[in-house]
Amino acid sequence: MNQVQPGSFLTLHYRLSGPDGTDLINTFDAKPATLSLGTGELAPAIEARLLGLAEGTRRSFELAAGEAFGERNPELLQRVKRSLLGELGDPDERYSVGDVVRFPTPDGSGAYAGVLREVDGEVLVFDFNHPLAGRPVTFEVQLIGVL
Repeated sequence: MNQVQPGSFLTLHYRLSGPDGTDLINTFDAKPATLSLGTGELAPAIEARLLGLAEGTRRSFELAAGEAFGERNPELLQRVKRSLLGELGDPDERYSVGDVVRFPTPDGSGAYAGVLREVDGEVLVFDFNHPLAGRPVTFEVQLIGVL
């Protein structure tokens, strides 16, 4: 029976849940996921838990706060002028606390997202931390195939 090694190609079902037990991702009722270890598709701490597991294994792992998605970084709370948002997108767009807004990378080849945390007049405060940064998570996996 094949075991997970660095670089393994996996077919699996998995569930990622937050500290309150709410599913954030769940493939158990859908098509299994396929991925390659070491390509950044899973957090390194999650990949480390999979190493050595045999095909057919079903396990659940508790990851401590910050272990899976890092600690919260206060420097990733950024103030953005409303006028800049108008330049980057629709100048008539209305924003509300909790909105996820996509920003282009400086070279224009990609995008990243921030969650609007505060509106202070003509300045909006965005949080660019991963939504699960600094929070414990549970990762459940069923390994269907390991190549």
